[in-house]
Formats: sequence, structure tokens, C-alpha cells
Amino acid sequence: MHITQFGRLVLFSGFLALAAGCTSVRAPSDADPFEGFNRGVDSFNQTVDKVALKPVAQGYDKYVPGAVKSCVGNFFSNLNDISIAVNNLLQAKFKKAGSDICRFAINTTVGVLGLTDPASGMGFQKHDEDFGQTLGYWGVGSGPYLVLPLLGPSTIRDTAGRVVDSPLDPLAQHTPVDERNSAIAVKAVDKRAELLPATNLVDRVALDKYSFVRDAYLASRASKIRDGKPAPEDEELKPDDSDKKPAESSDAQAQPASLSFAVK
Repeated sequence: MHITQFGRLVLFSGFLALAAGCTSVRAPSDADPFEGFNRGVDSFNQTVDKVALKPVAQGYDKYVPGAVKSCVGNFFSNLNDISIAVNNLLQAKFKKAGSDICRFAINTTVGVLGLTDPASGMGFQKHDEDFGQTLGYWGVGSGPYLVLPLLGPSTIRDTAGRVVDSPLDPLAQHTPVDERNSAIAVKAVDKRAELLPATNLVDRVALDKYSFVRDAYLASRASKIRDGKPAPEDEELKPDDSDKKPAESSDAQAQPASLSFAVK
């Protein structure tokens, strides 16, 4: 199977994580035993963001008309509905999977290749599922927290999920390569621009940005696996324990709490 640039990056990140795990660095917590390694990668990501991605995103947000930004966001969101539908099927959420398929069909045709979102107005709700959530739904623990180069917050489980989801992304499989890379760059800038208000707030209020983003990411992922339902009262709020049992299907979806510029 052809390995995309994304796949090679994830595999390389996994190798680095394993190397870090084999060192004698003291594990500061069960949830984040690779904290020393993670903080180094996070520092690298923040430098790249500060020097390159954030300034471009700020210019994009300021000078690109709102209607154009809406079309760009809708286009990439529409492509993501393919992976979402597959993961809803894998979680036996057949009604949601059917809705996802209808969304993609309507937005790709009536919505002109997904540039607009008429499906939402017709009652087909946008869902948010990936293979990391599918694994969690069926009881696979999250494993340690892991920060990936350029991609940002993750866990061992979610990193494996990214590898499985990658072939379901039409953008990752698109050729020629230069067009694919240009589209990925636009997607990254659009997503980073969307996160500007949240990241600016974190910069102002967080005493330790790394810990803030880590805790927000882990809490968000646990909530998404429960489909937004509150954790049981007798359940400890730990990332490895809070998503062990499959939750009943619910239309309530938690908003992403990750404040990274990572792109799915």
C-alpha cells in the first residue's frame, strides 16, 4: 500500500515516541509518561506556528472575504464526512452513518462539490467521528498522551486511528502531488484561522499552555467517545478510564477542546 507523506510523518512520530519511552526519563504521570519528549515536540510546534502558520492564518482571516472562507471550510468538511460515515458504521451507529452519507451526497451535488452546506438546512446534522473514537467506543484505552510533530496533541490510540483514517481521506490520496500538498496547506491555514480566537485566549490566561492544551484535549476526546454524555458519577476522570465502555448513541456532540493547529 502506498504510504503518503502524512503516513510517513505519523510513523516517524511513533518511532520517536517509542525511543522516548525507552529512555530513563522519569514519568511525571500515568497519563503523560512522555512529558519531557512531548514538551520538546510542543516547543517545536509552537515555534513553527509562531514563525510561519499563525502569521499566514492571521492574514488569511483578515483579508479573505468571509464568503470565501465559508466555502473553503465547507469543502474540507464535506470530504471529512466520508471518514465520519465509515466510523459511525464501525460503531454500529447506522442512523448517523446514513445521515452522513446523505450529507455527503447532497453537499457534493446540490452544494456544488461541498462549497455550500444545504444538507444542514435539510436536517442532516454534522457529526464528528474518527477511528481513534471508534477504538475508544469499543473499549480500547487511550494510552499515554503524545504530541506529534506539526500535528499536535494525540494519544497512542489516536495516533493509530490517524493511520487508519488516512486512506479514507480523498485529499490524502489525490494526485498530482503538488495539487494535494497545496490543498493540505490551504486546509491547515483555514483550520488555524478558525482557532485564532481560542489560541489567543489561551496565550493570555494559561499559566502553562502545554498542560492546559493537554488536559483540554484529553477531556474533549473522552467526551466525544461518550457522544457528549456526562461521565458516570462513579467513574474517575482519567483519560484511560473514562472511555472504556461504549456509550449509547446521542446526537449531542462535544465541541473540540483541542487548541492545537493540528488538522485531521
